[in-house]
Amino acid sequence: MNENIAIIGLGLIGGSLALALKRGGRNLQISGFDRSYSTADEAYRRGIIDTIAPSARAACEKADYIIFATPVNTTIALMEEASQWTLKENVILSDTGSTKNPIMQAAVRLQDRGLTFIGGHPMAGSHKSGIAAAKGHLFENAYYVLTPSNWTSSEQVDSLSNLLAPTKGKIVILDAAEHDRMTAIVSHFPHIIASSLVGRLADQEKEQPFVKDLAAGGFRDLTRIASADPTMWRDITIQNREELLGQLDGWLQEMNSIRSMILENDPDRIYDFFSDAKEFRDQLPSTFKGAVQGALYMTFDLHIDIPDHPGVISEITKILADEQISITNIRIVETRTDVYGILVISFQTADDRKAARSVLAKKTDYSMHIL
Repeated sequence: MNENIAIIGLGLIGGSLALALKRGGRNLQISGFDRSYSTADEAYRRGIIDTIAPSARAACEKADYIIFATPVNTTIALMEEASQWTLKENVILSDTGSTKNPIMQAAVRLQDRGLTFIGGHPMAGSHKSGIAAAKGHLFENAYYVLTPSNWTSSEQVDSLSNLLAPTKGKIVILDAAEHDRMTAIVSHFPHIIASSLVGRLADQEKEQPFVKDLAAGGFRDLTRIASADPTMWRDITIQNREELLGQLDGWLQEMNSIRSMILENDPDRIYDFFSDAKEFRDQLPSTFKGAVQGALYMTFDLHIDIPDHPGVISEITKILADEQISITNIRIVETRTDVYGILVISFQTADDRKAARSVLAKKTDYSMHIL
């Protein structure tokens, strides 16, 4: 007997989720809806979904599981609409949004109708977006957070967890407020800091234009996340406002403490500041060593010291191509301050980077570093 799955929103996350679910061996019939018909049509032609629904409502009415893979504001609007839809009695609804408090507050109206809603957040991403970038292994080794309400049964959580098992993500159960607090610390707030650092650079460039060239090294890597979609990060900032304000208050206190440290000019205190940060940072789980992918999406870089002679880059890319190792970006770093290696190659996964490092170590004598 087929289980009916409705996926609303067929971008990178929704499309990848559909592909992942299909490889689980269960008899699933996936109906998809996207406001862009061309996106839905591509998903159907690629076999990502089995049926194109004419509306979100039509996709959901016969579904055993409904997953809203849309931006948080859109998901909240759809949840309000869904409270008026005719749905299966035992249907389980979920989402993929990166903030959970607003979602779980909106879920109260559904649960007042006796419907089960379990918040979800697969902590995975890509440097590309849209259905064309969808892939079934996107969520492998990434945390997949579920945020059930207090009146959700363990059997219902297990049911959704079993459905999601083919994603090969690490299912974690968290309270919605706890989720938003932790993602504010390790994902949302760092985006604000990165963007503010870029803003400081832009201000300095007006009087010192060459500073932009000097930023091509470590500064560029440090602030890479500032290149993310501004619309998405506007929404996240608004949705997680209270947690971010708390983080900002703590940050301001920290900056005042650092300012005091620099004014005091005590070498021991300054050394301890950097030493403590290094020690804690070095203890963080490393994706290179097989740890689970965290909340902050980053590409996986390999820094390579190469000699300056013609053909050396094509030599490296040929070695990787021969081994069927895909790269997402490649660049030469001209500013070497705090940068290990003049050539930086970015990979989609830690496994790709590990394989690249291994094969290059065997076939070249270049020095390679992972930050």
